[in-house]
Amino acid sequence: MVGMNILILISANAEWRVVKELFPNLELQQTPFGEFANLQLSTFDLILLHGGWGKISAAATAQYAIDRFHPDLLINLGTCGGFVGRVETGTVILVERTLVYDIVEQMGDSDEAIAHYATDIDLSWLRVDETWLAEHGARRELLASADRDIVVEDIPMLIQKYNAVAGDWESGAIAWVAKKNETRLLILRGVTDLVGGDGGEAYGNIGLFHERTKTVMKNLFDQLPEWLDCIQF
Repeated sequence: MVGMNILILISANAEWRVVKELFPNLELQQTPFGEFANLQLSTFDLILLHGGWGKISAAATAQYAIDRFHPDLLINLGTCGGFVGRVETGTVILVERTLVYDIVEQMGDSDEAIAHYATDIDLSWLRVDETWLAEHGARRELLASADRDIVVEDIPMLIQKYNAVAGDWESGAIAWVAKKNETRLLILRGVTDLVGGDGGEAYGNIGLFHERTKTVMKNLFDQLPEWLDCIQF
């Protein structure tokens, strides 16, 4: 929808480096948290903002973005790690629910604390059906967030308890802040690598993550105008 105020929040440093490679002519400006720039993509005028990695940066920059730029739509594009047998590399996760699972409550109920920060994302304004998603290599899923890479021992719990297929570092914080501000949110995360019983294919091989991050981020930006054309509000 042309004329909307749309802000793209990019989290990890590796993801932001790829954005600057994809769009080398950006006129970069500074915020207290990192760089931002304006970008015209197809018929859409966008604001790109580097939010930083982890829940602290994600929450702070999401709130900063909302307060300063007042977006009609906040979008988080980025990467995630998938669980072996549950999802394939390259799949785009259209996040409909987030969960922050690295909360350990010793004096009370951990499940209650985790539920407090779990967020359902209203996507009723995004007119995409399962056929459209399949054509774009995308799936509606829950995304589990923690301030750490996926630990192999956590995977059975995340699958059995939450039906999760992938995890990242920032989505849970961004979704919670956006909902508190009643700001529409779209999170699209591409699966760069898989983790299973034998460990993670990118663990100890950060070069693999960087290469696949280039592929994922390019795909997300190539697809983005089509996603934006599906907005109805």
